[in-house]
Amino acid sequence: AVPIILDAKTQYPAACNAAEMLLVHSGQLAGALPAIAKALTEAGVTLRADSRARAALYAAGVASEAGDESDWGREYLALTMAVHTVDSIDEAIAFINKHGSHHTDCIITRDEAAAGKFFALVDSAGVYQNCSTRFADGYRYGFGAEVGISTGKIHARGPMGLEGLCSYKYILRGHGDIVGDFAAERRRFTHKKLL
Repeated sequence: AVPIILDAKTQYPAACNAAEMLLVHSGQLAGALPAIAKALTEAGVTLRADSRARAALYAAGVASEAGDESDWGREYLALTMAVHTVDSIDEAIAFINKHGSHHTDCIITRDEAAAGKFFALVDSAGVYQNCSTRFADGYRYGFGAEVGISTGKIHARGPMGLEGLCSYKYILRGHGDIVGDFAAERRRFTHKKLL
């Protein structure tokens, strides 16, 4: 978790895919959080933590500032990161969907069921497991030079190359073809219920 979070926050903190918020499961406040926070603060990151995370950091000797709801969902674009405690994967997903940018979110876990639930229910253009959010980039995705990012839900979503800015135009060249000819051939279209 430490190198992933450190990279996601510090590799280029002004980027739109830099991590701005760290959600920590309450069971990891005394476990993983102090090591993560120590690495972040040593890299110059100021942590703005909720009361539970702040108490755990204080007990571990790691400095943090008091964070509150004005920090949740904030885009710092600097070496500042909010830290919020959650008690379940469901709480984390609801928090992300309410406060997140819908750009890129990552879960760090060995629990494949939790990761699957995260992938299915987090409403973001990019959802990752066990890797830096900094991978969300058109160039890294193989689209060539990135020309934009979209968190919308139609057309292009996420990092875009030139192709993502283009719309489609269908050109059909016929030779007297009519739809009635296809109906006459009694072509049947069937629909399969997916759910």
